Amino acid sequence: MIWVLIAVVVILLVIVGVLVAREQRSRRLKDEFGPEYGRVMAEQGDQRAAERELADRRQRVETFEIRPLDPAARERYLEQWAAAQRYFVDEPVDAVGHAHELVQRVMQDRGYPIAEGFEQRTADISVEHPAVVENYRAAQGISVRARHGQASTEQLRQAMVHFRALFDDLLAPGNARRAEDASTALAHDSGGGAITQQTTRRG
Repeated sequence: MIWVLIAVVVILLVIVGVLVAREQRSRRLKDEFGPEYGRVMAEQGDQRAAERELADRRQRVETFEIRPLDPAARERYLEQWAAAQRYFVDEPVDAVGHAHELVQRVMQDRGYPIAEGFEQRTADISVEHPAVVENYRAAQGISVRARHGQASTEQLRQAMVHFRALFDDLLAPGNARRAEDASTALAHDSGGGAITQQTTRRG
């Protein structure tokens, strides 16, 4: 009889241990991915499937050689962004296209592969930059509509703001994942109007 009780206790301890480990894993993924956790949960409709996808994303990105930009490259990219922003006044559609290309160049320079398509790039970015990955999706959606002549000037302005959110995060020195969140604002006014933004940065 005593052995039966011991076996039951052992089994219960194992079950409790598994449940605690699973809860800790869920909490860690929620903290790591932020709003992206909820988005993937809604998309998958199953917690275990969602967490498996997020864990797979993290494992994939860990194989990359992600590196910070050197100061000279950071300054060069900032100058290129300023040029794209000035271009927006006269050619907003082309300016959004330039902004998109600039973000991809920065991603590649940081060590992210960019040849596998937008969805994969978004998944990769979500690991280190979860606070701005939705900005990237929004900017991409407007950019696609712009190529078909279906985006207003205000929507194009918003695309620039969204692209700048990711751009700033990618340019941030050091490990973006471990930095404190901060808000920055940028305003540009040249003839036709202003592009004003507030971005969430993780570095």
